[in-house]
Amino acid sequence: MPAPPRPLNIAFYAPLKAPDHPVPSGDRLMARMLVACLRAAGHRVTVASNLRAYLGRSDDVAGWGALQDAARAEIARIEREWAIAAPDLWFSYHPYYKSPDLIGPALAHRFGLPWVTCEASYSARRNLGIWAEMQALALDMVKGAALNLCLTDRDRAGLVAAAPGVSVARFPPFIDASPFAAPPAPEPGHLVTVAMMRAGDKLDSYRFLARALALLPKSLDWRLSVAGDGTERAEVEALFAGLPPGRINWLGQLSRDAVAVLLSRAALYVWPGFGEAYGLAYLEAQAAGAPVVSQAVAGVPEVVAAGLTGVLTPEGDAPAFAAAIATQLSDAALRGRMAVAARDRMLQQHDMVGAAQRLDALLQGAVR
Repeated sequence: MPAPPRPLNIAFYAPLKAPDHPVPSGDRLMARMLVACLRAAGHRVTVASNLRAYLGRSDDVAGWGALQDAARAEIARIEREWAIAAPDLWFSYHPYYKSPDLIGPALAHRFGLPWVTCEASYSARRNLGIWAEMQALALDMVKGAALNLCLTDRDRAGLVAAAPGVSVARFPPFIDASPFAAPPAPEPGHLVTVAMMRAGDKLDSYRFLARALALLPKSLDWRLSVAGDGTERAEVEALFAGLPPGRINWLGQLSRDAVAVLLSRAALYVWPGFGEAYGLAYLEAQAAGAPVVSQAVAGVPEVVAAGLTGVLTPEGDAPAFAAAIATQLSDAALRGRMAVAARDRMLQQHDMVGAAQRLDALLQGAVR
């Protein structure tokens, strides 16, 4: 008979952004969700380190040297802490070319521990400058892992292509759906976006959204509530300045409870999704009963079922995006069916209760 499941003592590390990092983001939220999920499965979880192992430039040689020195100091500190009792498992969340785990493998070898990665990724086109060395370390970690948990099929395919035979398992992204459990009370024409305002993909998504909203029929009754803040807020607001007055409500950064209330009042959740790994905000919107209008881009199709829980338009096609919004707002029956399907699918496939059970089974197999 197989051994019964046992509670594990897990050392958790998120090299990109620790669970208590002061700046909100999807990475921080997912780190927090994973810690909560592991604990919900009955395991003891300790955040092993808050060292941020992130370098945003491939030519930052000095930064790379300083980061390696900081990692060696962390390894020495943790070795002293573990001198009496080491954990059962090292769990590394989101190691990749800009942010490898420079701590876990060394400690695991020293103490004879298995390690597991979650949301590791590999991209050969990122082998530039110091990133090439950083990504090589991330790939070595993937190869040596007892298990690599892949939140998207895109990440799974990338790992298998880079390291054939590597141990992988699909583990769909999830959230704690309980804050979004209140009955939806959608307001006609109410569009909602929840996203940080920073350069890169987020700014590109806001730019595209503003362009699409400008294409909506003049006769259509709509308004957009935007929850989010960041360094590019002035630029984001300027993008929407050409729309009719009173259409946009800038709410700033909201608490999770306030976001839940906002989403419960949404007729649609609209966000183009450029560069999204998957987008936890899509899951929150669907849990609140808000169908999604997005693009069939990046990892969005992993969490939005096209034609069932939302509409995914072709990448970069602003007229199609605008048409999808107009159709949804004009067809209450269609929007209502998608709202029900969104909540049902979210609870069945992406809620923390089921995720904790799946994660426990995967980890028990990894440590045997």
